[in-house]
Amino acid sequence: MGIKAILFDLDGTLLPMDQDVFVKAYFGGLCARLAPHGYDSKKLVDAIWAGTAAMVKNTGEKTNEAVFWDAFAAIFGEAVREDLPLFDAFYREDFDKVQTSCGYSARAKEVIDTVKARGLRVALATNPIFPAVATESRIRWAGLKTDDFELYTTYENSCYCKPNPAYYRAILEQMRLSPEECVMVGNDVGEDMIAKKLGMQVFLLTNCIINKKNEDISVYPHGGFDELRSYIEQL
Repeated sequence: MGIKAILFDLDGTLLPMDQDVFVKAYFGGLCARLAPHGYDSKKLVDAIWAGTAAMVKNTGEKTNEAVFWDAFAAIFGEAVREDLPLFDAFYREDFDKVQTSCGYSARAKEVIDTVKARGLRVALATNPIFPAVATESRIRWAGLKTDDFELYTTYENSCYCKPNPAYYRAILEQMRLSPEECVMVGNDVGEDMIAKKLGMQVFLLTNCIINKKNEDISVYPHGGFDELRSYIEQL
């Protein structure tokens, strides 16, 4: 069975970044936007982490969006939902300022173009903990367009998160593909390489590698963009 599609992670893969630097800039911008509306910065950050943890534990009954706001409202009260326009405004008007915390590599577009030239399908398998507007911004930061991808996961259209294998199964079901027909490319050993357990091939991009458990990466095809391009050309 031949490879028909390649799934790409975004943060730290197509979009170079130090995750800690990005998170600091992201929270800083959000807190600055919401402080004038009575949001205590520490409580806001804690609530976002609580919502994120709830999304990671999502078992599929609700969208990640619903799970996040349920957790957020459990901390701030149901009235917080009336402030959704404030959060939307942050993503529309201020989130692009966070781009300065990220890097850029023209190689990202090169590798996507290489995949398409080979007639392979492309999906963006980025952990769906952000709303679509934020994911679409980060796609642009990487020098790409939303229509470069057949689909991209967001908290509105997903009911699971990495590293839950069900996250990958949902993408495969939507694309009507078997695991054996796909490759997952990512920089996070724990979140991205788990796709191998489903039967997918994987490639670990090591430019911004995350390996929290210090696993042996020699068991995975790995390297930078040059090695990734060679890997794709040999499929």
